[in-house]
Amino acid sequence: MKTVLTAIATITALTTAAHANEVCMSTAEMQSSLIDWYGESPVAGPTQDNTRLWVSDKTGSWTLVKSMADGNACVEAQGSNWDQSMDAQEVLLMIQERTQG
Repeated sequence: MKTVLTAIATITALTTAAHANEVCMSTAEMQSSLIDWYGESPVAGPTQDNTRLWVSDKTGSWTLVKSMADGNACVEAQGSNWDQSMDAQEVLLMIQERTQG
């Protein structure tokens, strides 16, 4: 449990810095990049605002991506401290609160 709480605290701290470096591209290109380059797959979402959490259990990387109505997707936050014991839906909600607040 301590590991999960530490990881969640780290994710929360990292989202502020990650939010400033927003990257956008076509949704198809974003998905391919996350799969091919980072080995990530979606684990939570999409939420009402079309935000989805992608993670890699192998590398520990994670990316919060928001799909837009124009066919593009933007990285809203990212990190490298994902732990497969974490609850993806809870983490998604916490990251969203942090990046939108």
